[in-house]
Amino acid sequence: MDITAAVARDPAGPFTLETVQLDDPRADEVRVRIHAVGVCHTDLVFKGAALIAQPAVLGHEGAGVVEAVGADVTRVKPGDRVAISFRSCGHCARCDSGDAAYCYDMPLLNYIGMRPDGTKTIHKGDEHISSNFFGQSSFATHALTYERNLVPLPADMPFELAAPLGCGIQTGAGGVMLALAARSGSSILITGGGAVGLSAVMGAVIRGCTTIIVAEPMEARRDLAVTLGATHVIDPNEEKDLAEAVRAVVPKGVDYAFDTTGHGAVLNGSVAALAPKGVLGIVGIPAPGTPMPGDLGALLTLGQTVRGIIEGDADPAAFIPELIAHWKAGKLPLEKLVRTWRFAEINEAIVAQHHGEAVKVVLTL
Repeated sequence: MDITAAVARDPAGPFTLETVQLDDPRADEVRVRIHAVGVCHTDLVFKGAALIAQPAVLGHEGAGVVEAVGADVTRVKPGDRVAISFRSCGHCARCDSGDAAYCYDMPLLNYIGMRPDGTKTIHKGDEHISSNFFGQSSFATHALTYERNLVPLPADMPFELAAPLGCGIQTGAGGVMLALAARSGSSILITGGGAVGLSAVMGAVIRGCTTIIVAEPMEARRDLAVTLGATHVIDPNEEKDLAEAVRAVVPKGVDYAFDTTGHGAVLNGSVAALAPKGVLGIVGIPAPGTPMPGDLGALLTLGQTVRGIIEGDADPAAFIPELIAHWKAGKLPLEKLVRTWRFAEINEAIVAQHHGEAVKVVLTL
């Protein structure tokens, strides 16, 4: 069928809205009419660094209504409201243990821009367009996806708030609530006050952290962090040493640090800010070749841990409903992060997010 998609054709250029053709669902596939889709930093990294062959349709925070299902699909039906998250196989050792984010086939199913058999789901005449991004490619009016990507939505959950649950919110909140499993009464440093970092703040509040420090250069985002529950904020532009600034608040160091920046200097400062047995979780995408942060001798002596985190260690089928419950209870005020644009305004929305005019961009269709 003909759909409209935002196509990436040049790593340095804008997205272009084009009429393209989407395959009919295969036996294991589901077609979703997209009503909202979040713009995640990962989309822009894959485009800008040409980590996916272009032309490509990106987008991996979709939400909408099921239109059609393949013959083997049993968990959803046409008319169901759904959020779309990452894809996992559902039968490897990691998936069986509830660690879907570390599925053995994660790269194959999410990052290569095609089905595992090498076919692409989106075409323009004879041109085959990279698709199947995170098992969805939802920068479009319609997306082909899979049962394990889909999470049912209650009738009172707006699509524009549900969409970013599929990655950004899940990554930030899950990183603190699940991966770090921050203890009640503990202290945490969160570096970066974008959507993922501020979601981590909300996750820290839910977990009962009593000292929540956010390092963020933009004043408006520092202010928002405070309204969401941060107890202290740091302006990196005014502090020469991140660890010193943190230890001015918590002299013995923080129990946890959560990095959304991927910047080497920030990572090193975060390790230096840790208390003995402290844990640094990293979700920010580092530049290729970025060394492991910290000094190995110090890590050994102090029993500290540095670990990577994908998708907040979440199994979307279990964690997204939990996040929705927190939203309904007023503990996850997504409305304070989300700003919407029409789908046709995707390039303007990305510029606004880059300039700090929005925390979480969501496109509505």
